[in-house]
This record gives sequence, C-alpha cells and structure tokens, in this order.
Amino acid sequence: MAKLSQEDLLAQFEEMTLIELSEFVKAFEEKFDVTAAAAAPVMVAGGPGAPAAEAVEEQDEFDVVLTGAGEKKIQVIKVVRELTSLGLKEAKDLVDGTPKAVLEKVNKEAAEKAKESLEGAGASVEVK
Repeated sequence: MAKLSQEDLLAQFEEMTLIELSEFVKAFEEKFDVTAAAAAPVMVAGGPGAPAAEAVEEQDEFDVVLTGAGEKKIQVIKVVRELTSLGLKEAKDLVDGTPKAVLEKVNKEAAEKAKESLEGAGASVEVK
C-alpha cells in the first residue's frame, strides 16, 4: 500500500461530510485506542507575569446543587418549591434524593439568590 502524504489525506477529508468525518474519528479512536479531544489553546495574555485569570473565560451559567437538607427539611422543601415551581411530592423527592440539582444553567445572580435562600432554610448548597 502506498503511503499517503499529509496533503493527500487532507484532500480526502475535505471531500467527506461531517457525519462521515465523525464516523472516521470514532473508528480511528477505537482502532488506535486514543481520544481525539481538542487540545486547549495556549493563550498569551500580555507576556510573562500577566495574570492567568485574564486568559480564563468567565462562566455565565451555573447549577445550584442541593447537597443536604439539614434539620429543617420542611423549610427546604418550601424554598425548593418556590425556586422551581415543582409540586410538593416532586420537591420532597428532590430534597430526599440529595445531592440533586435544584436549578440548572442559570445566571450568577439567580444562582446566588437561590443559594442564599436554601442556606437560609438550613440546607447545604453548592454552586457549580
């Protein structure tokens, strides 16, 4: 079998549809037991000594996860119902099944308010 050059391979990939290319990548991963995850780009933020925080994009969606109901379980259930508009049984099941996400993909302000409300009722909460 003749060895293909990099240009020949790229020409072949160029003619493939996205679905065909996706299937090829999966087959390649299985054949060679590798993962074709995209490498994180290296960002230079103003040279050496520049704060690394500038290179990190600020998170804009948060999940509010109930990690424990505490001693005032009924109060926590009431707060969960207010935040989610779930029924009594659904809210109770959520509180009983901790750790569970109460709110998903909310903005920072809503996540902080929800955390404050839940902690005020005696619950343990994480914002992710």
